[in-house]
Amino acid sequence: VHPNVSQGCQGGCATCSDYNGCLSCKPRLFFVLERIGMKQIGVCLSSCPSGYYGTRYPDINKCAKCKADCDTCFTRNFCTKCKSGFYLYSGKCLEKCPDGLEANNHTMECTSIVHCETSEWSPWSPCMKKGKTCGFKRGNEVRVREIIQHPSARGNPCPATSESRKCIVQRKRCQKEGKGKKNREEKRKKSNKDESKETRQESKGRAARRQNREQRENNNKTQPKKRKAPNKEQDLAPVDAAH
Repeated sequence: VHPNVSQGCQGGCATCSDYNGCLSCKPRLFFVLERIGMKQIGVCLSSCPSGYYGTRYPDINKCAKCKADCDTCFTRNFCTKCKSGFYLYSGKCLEKCPDGLEANNHTMECTSIVHCETSEWSPWSPCMKKGKTCGFKRGNEVRVREIIQHPSARGNPCPATSESRKCIVQRKRCQKEGKGKKNREEKRKKSNKDESKETRQESKGRAARRQNREQRENNNKTQPKKRKAPNKEQDLAPVDAAH
């Protein structure tokens, strides 16, 4: 072993030197050169840092640099995240998205253009005027629809979600709110009065029947029992025999 090479290294190094740091790594660790000023130091890591991708070989695992416009990559030709000012599309970093796609500034990716989608129209509402359905001949009726899919930045905008048209109905007079309320109140009082009258009549009838029953029972208790009238034929029989 070279005098400058040591095997009692720290930090996952298999071999190292005082000047260059790690020279080789323990199994499954990646070897990468870090620049410190004008000097490069070898280090051993469990995964490659940002801007690098890992390659495994029988003798050593290395971290290689991504392309200049890549922030992270799977291989040198397949980027997974782009640096600022670039948009990711199919593993590549582009300054401008292809036709048919749009730049998503939130994810920094080229995505498909999404157009607005709406539901079917609802049925037309009843003919109304100033919120009422009576007291007029000409009014308006409306229908609405809902937005199912909002558009992306370059997608087709959403159309109107409500429509109105004029309508004609047979004129009918509106019932005055106060009069209608008064009539309902009178009907309610009359109904309650009738119910109370029926209840009182039923109570009086039950009381009268109970009083009559009690009177009959009292009469039966106070009056003496009637003696049985004698048989006239039996009383006259001895007289006839004497003659």
